[in-house]
Amino acid sequence: MPTWNELDARISKEIQANKGAEPSAVCDRIRAEQLEALAEYRGRSTISYYSGFLQKRDAAGGVHPECAITDFDMNGFMAVVHNLPRKSGLDLILHTPGGGTEATRALVEYLYQMFDKDITVIVPQIAMSAGTMIACASQEIILGKHSCLGPTDPQINGLPALGVLHEIDRAIEEIKAEPAKQLVWQEVFRKFPPGFIANCERSQEGTKKMVADWLADNMLSDADDAQSKADAVVEQLTNFKDTTEHGHHFLYSKCKEIGLNVRALEDDQNLQELVLSVHHSYVASFARVRSIKFIENSLGASWNVSA
Repeated sequence: MPTWNELDARISKEIQANKGAEPSAVCDRIRAEQLEALAEYRGRSTISYYSGFLQKRDAAGGVHPECAITDFDMNGFMAVVHNLPRKSGLDLILHTPGGGTEATRALVEYLYQMFDKDITVIVPQIAMSAGTMIACASQEIILGKHSCLGPTDPQINGLPALGVLHEIDRAIEEIKAEPAKQLVWQEVFRKFPPGFIANCERSQEGTKKMVADWLADNMLSDADDAQSKADAVVEQLTNFKDTTEHGHHFLYSKCKEIGLNVRALEDDQNLQELVLSVHHSYVASFARVRSIKFIENSLGASWNVSA
């Protein structure tokens, strides 16, 4: 397996050796090579969904909004699912900060129809929030020691729905104990527009049910009392008190502990090298091209979003 530095140096060398060649062309070819090698080893159709959220910033210095999962991504998935063999199942390589709940639902339901729910999610580094939701929709999640999933609590207007609902519960308790605190909490909640709290409740309950249903119908479908086990997993993924922030990292051991069907990437040295080579090829590409998101398959089909 080439390290990131070795693969990065290879790209630089090939760009220099082919003067006049676009860096993107070299990067495209090397990513395609790595994806093809992984698919050949696994014997499964392979799609990569890679966001440049760790490297790409907007004019204000924040993460570019198109780095997130959006409804626009459906176009990319349709493009790369086309011509892929369906009966061998799908390996989905996922690197994302998350994104829209309903966009995520649409992508999962589409992939379910295309691959009959035979989906393995491979997380080379990070699949947070809605990315974790997609991982929970698979039959198996492959994680490295350095990889992580995250809480699945939805964000409403940039605010954590769970945090808002937690504050309401706290306010009720404090006002019961000290009625004078009602004046303080009135000022806190005055900033919320009409319907905001109801939207937080609706989004939170809807997200929990969505993930629990996917778990019960696919990953945990063979377990006794699959729905109860799925509900228990979701409670851990939405546990506000025991997480530090929306970006809280659930590493391999925690994912296994809470009941997800996870496999260590390090259990198969060849697989580890192939997956990390794919990962390095994307990290190196984001450093050189304007694209902020790639959706690609193991047959060489590519779809990207540029800033």
